[in-house]
Amino acid sequence: MQLPVRKAEQASIFTLHGMTYGAAAFYVCAAISAFALALFAPNAAIAGDASHELGATYSLLWILPFAGLLLSIAAFPLAAQSFWHHHYGKIALFWALSFVVPFWVTFGTTHMAEAILHAALLEYIPFIILIGSLYTIAGGIFISGNLHGSPEVNTAILAIGTVLASFVGTTGASIILIRPLLRANDYRGHNVHAIVFFIFLVSNIGGSLTPLGDPPLFLGFLKGVDFFWPFEHMLSPTLILVVILLTLFYVIDTYIYRKEGHSRPDPTPDAPLRVRGVLNIALLFALLCAVLASGLLTGLGEVNILGTHVPVAGLLRDGTLVLLALASLFLSPQANRHANNFNWEPVLEVAKLFAAIFITIIPAIAILQSGEKGALAPMLEVLTNADHSPNNTAYFWMTGLLSSFLDNAPTYLIFFNSAGGDPIDLQGPLVNTLLAVSAGAVYMGAMTYIGNAPNFMVKSIAEHHGVPMPSFFGYIGWSVIFLVPAFALITFIFFLS
Repeated sequence: MQLPVRKAEQASIFTLHGMTYGAAAFYVCAAISAFALALFAPNAAIAGDASHELGATYSLLWILPFAGLLLSIAAFPLAAQSFWHHHYGKIALFWALSFVVPFWVTFGTTHMAEAILHAALLEYIPFIILIGSLYTIAGGIFISGNLHGSPEVNTAILAIGTVLASFVGTTGASIILIRPLLRANDYRGHNVHAIVFFIFLVSNIGGSLTPLGDPPLFLGFLKGVDFFWPFEHMLSPTLILVVILLTLFYVIDTYIYRKEGHSRPDPTPDAPLRVRGVLNIALLFALLCAVLASGLLTGLGEVNILGTHVPVAGLLRDGTLVLLALASLFLSPQANRHANNFNWEPVLEVAKLFAAIFITIIPAIAILQSGEKGALAPMLEVLTNADHSPNNTAYFWMTGLLSSFLDNAPTYLIFFNSAGGDPIDLQGPLVNTLLAVSAGAVYMGAMTYIGNAPNFMVKSIAEHHGVPMPSFFGYIGWSVIFLVPAFALITFIFFLS
């Protein structure tokens, strides 16, 4: 006998399937485009003007739209939460256009198209395909059952997620473990601190030991840094940070746990843990192999799209990722996604906001890339000591602080190149400089919600589960209190000349 389905459940099922088919359409188009360009475009190269170096001509006024976007992300959720929730896409579009239109008028169509195409083809589209594919595949993995969110259990979840992040990426580890952490603590009156430390450790610091963990390290791998270099050289500072933060979390959680008592009923009673959606674990492994292979298959050439040279290996990778995401959508049981409360809003929020971020940071990145010729030349001068040796303390903090507000992947590249850009030298006599750049980009992505893509995603998922997450500045307050002293200790141990 078939049980009747309530209208609310019907609506939920219809919505999920509607979103699934909408996402599938996007993935199909993305896959076809990526494979078509990879297979056919090398034989029919698209002509385009070479990109011109304009960073030295930009004034700091061009950064105002980016600053306005950051202030909007910071202020609107605090001052007008409902308005922001319904209109954040329009606000992001406003700031993107406030850069694009004046840039178009000032420099012309060619330069505008080159700048936006470069940001879209080499940065944003691969970024959002990777994030979306990880989100889709990981969303099909459901850890059923529930643990009692005691300080010991919460600390163990954070520790497991921190280790996992280096092997399935910070996004993958965050998506897999954030919901079990939320369920374990849904009876707790105060659980914001658990999500904040989850972002610190799982969504950022944990991804520091392999190129698969975080995009900056993957870019370093593409530039010639050895695959095992991060594990060999970043293990010690990472262990120090992880031990400090896990200890602090355990102390804080124990204090709150004892203060709360145990009077609240648990909406999800404790039950043994079971992993469902094993197919998605295999798909996740295939995704990681595709990402790794794209860094090894460097001899496939490039596609010239209006002056932007896109690696064919990258196009094949992106096409493979969307096919893997499609396989996850249609081959894994929808019941797992229902159980995960899976919806597209977190990844849509990341996609919309980061689209505007990638556009509005174009002049900021260009100014930094112009080095001593650019408007930020005085800031870059501090990277060199009086004896012309690199100032590793400055490399660590400047890479890190800029990674907190700019995307940490292009920021990593800027300072990688500022240090000479030669992977042989940077793994030899300049190894501490490469360590400073790598650690700053990965670790300090945890300083703000926009420092690393999983940060905003975890925030959005937690809020959908009813956790009142801190505002933009409120979160920075947490990071200043707990992360900055730990980073100061890392500076003292590893980077003081």
